[in-house]
Amino acid sequence: MLNEKIVDAYLAILKEELIPATGCTEPIAVAYAAAQMRKALGAEPDRVLAEVSGNILKNVKSVVVPNTGGMKGLKAAVAVGIVAGEADRELQVIASVPEEKHADIAAFLDKVPIQVSCPDTPHVLDIIITGWAGESCAKVRIADSHTNIVLIEKDGKVLMEKSLDGDSGEHMTDRSVLNLADILEFANTVDTARLAPMLDVQIQYNTAIAEEGLRGNWGSNLGSLLLDTFGNDIRTEARAWAAAGSDARMSGCEMPVCIVSGSGNQGMTASLPVIRYAKHLKVSQEKLYRALAVSDLVTIHQKTGIGRLSAYCGAISAGAGAGAGIAYLLDGSYEAISHTVVNAVAMLSGTICDGAKASCASKIAAGVEAGILGYEMYKTNNNFNGGDGILANDPEETIVNVGVLAREGMKQTDRTILEIMTKE
Repeated sequence: MLNEKIVDAYLAILKEELIPATGCTEPIAVAYAAAQMRKALGAEPDRVLAEVSGNILKNVKSVVVPNTGGMKGLKAAVAVGIVAGEADRELQVIASVPEEKHADIAAFLDKVPIQVSCPDTPHVLDIIITGWAGESCAKVRIADSHTNIVLIEKDGKVLMEKSLDGDSGEHMTDRSVLNLADILEFANTVDTARLAPMLDVQIQYNTAIAEEGLRGNWGSNLGSLLLDTFGNDIRTEARAWAAAGSDARMSGCEMPVCIVSGSGNQGMTASLPVIRYAKHLKVSQEKLYRALAVSDLVTIHQKTGIGRLSAYCGAISAGAGAGAGIAYLLDGSYEAISHTVVNAVAMLSGTICDGAKASCASKIAAGVEAGILGYEMYKTNNNFNGGDGILANDPEETIVNVGVLAREGMKQTDRTILEIMTKE
């Protein structure tokens, strides 16, 4: 039995990670910083400087910013935050922009110069928005996580500042308490009434946007394509619903998503396949809560070593998490969950993240497929073994190895991706 301190830590981690967000989290973080800058400045700026890390630039470049009338990119995110953002709503900063504001956002982009730069920074997630109105100037910086404001400054006077020592996110609960055995014990024993307030939001929001992705014409319509091509067996359905949520979100759908590890795509990947399997198996709501806790925490556990933003596609981690949640529903043993995760990461580790965009849905489908196949391998005793490539004999060591691969080994990959994406 886990002690109450560990239980409280796991609940705190879920509360910190399962956050509603409207729009892809990187442009929304930019909009949030811009809205906070406008609030500090006390006026609409007549010029703006946006300094962002490479991973922010990569993930904002190709995605539609919701509630802008279909605009893409970093300047659109800055403009909507300044013109229409509600500065105190964090990742819901542009959730309630009325349609009549779209013209104001376009007008702001036409008249106000927004300079974008990508300076070297030790922080993978780093956003500095500076605005000038006449002789007055205000600056806001967000670093390490999408809502972590570390500096607010006006006219050279520091209004708020946090220290920055590394990029581990010291303001959050220590993730080193996470491990597969304790995650399973937590899921089996926690009072689900303590999970329900968070997981009900995840179920409601992510199911709704997936339904919209299947119903409407969004992105490449990969979710609909999967169902139309392969039928609606549960394996296809699990992939299709997760992909459909991404179809909608990457194309500017204005419905909220419950994120995981700072990502809506990861939040949908970790939850929707588990939700569909639970429905198919007709399990109780309590069992669904416990399976979602496994999926979410396994995803977060993997991402702790990888980092919030990376050249390593987060849908692969979340697909393995979803596989673990499905393994919990179908088997429930530590062996099933650990083998499922190891088998899944063996298949697709190294899949690149080249920014948020429509093709994320295809990587989500592949990640979910790997998670499901990972469980099928366990069930038939056809597991990958320690010593195969980056796999270790212990699943925790394998998760560490994946983190090292993503965080250290793919640094140059990240730079190369950014060079390709930003060349004229």
